[in-house]
Amino acid sequence: MTGVSRVGVVVPVHQEEDSLETCLASIVEASAAASTLIVVVLDACTDRSAEIAARFPVTSLRIDAHNVGAARRAGADRVLAEFGQRHASRVWIANTDADSTVPSHWISHQLDLARRGADVVTGGVRPELAALSPAHAELWLRTHPPGEPNGNVHGANLGIRGSTYLAVGGFAPLPEHEDVDLVARATAAGAVVTATDGCTVETSARFAGRTPGGYAGYLRSVAEELDGLAQTAGAGAISGSVSA
Repeated sequence: MTGVSRVGVVVPVHQEEDSLETCLASIVEASAAASTLIVVVLDACTDRSAEIAARFPVTSLRIDAHNVGAARRAGADRVLAEFGQRHASRVWIANTDADSTVPSHWISHQLDLARRGADVVTGGVRPELAALSPAHAELWLRTHPPGEPNGNVHGANLGIRGSTYLAVGGFAPLPEHEDVDLVARATAAGAVVTATDGCTVETSARFAGRTPGGYAGYLRSVAEELDGLAQTAGAGAISGSVSA
């Protein structure tokens, strides 16, 4: 397996002025582990997102797709164009979201797994627990024990080898679940997919996301489930398993 020597990080952005600064600051810190091209894809942004991105050592692209799959694809295309498709097997494309904060070892952890043979890395995400209700936070912690990756796919914490990305056709221009679709095609093509709980990304706990579903939709559904349980059996009746 060819080693990885070049890293690109893709961040799709749509109206994220409230969280983008924290997101990019965390990526820049994580980039100390490798020479990294950070590509911020400003998709139909009319807020201060572009101004905030300009404060950081990133490459900004502007598109008007209103589509997260198209935004991720534009960012990955820029990474591969910068590094050269002939060297795609040595390129690692890390992906996160503009409402997320990556840990300082995020890139180094993904690269370590790539050196061990991973073609795709799927990492865990954690909502901002302080922003959830106590019952909601308790349920999340109880159903996500540390050290047990559940293998779910999140665009906020996803890495893929450039050659694998090209071989399966890249991100499709889907309005949501473009991450799940990409990993499904990579798996079907025989890529080595590694799930990890070793570089969890914290993401916003908002219930209204930039797509109809996504992680915000999951958090909203859990809140609705908790409300239903509280109404029928009281707060002490919370039970069962939720995975995301």
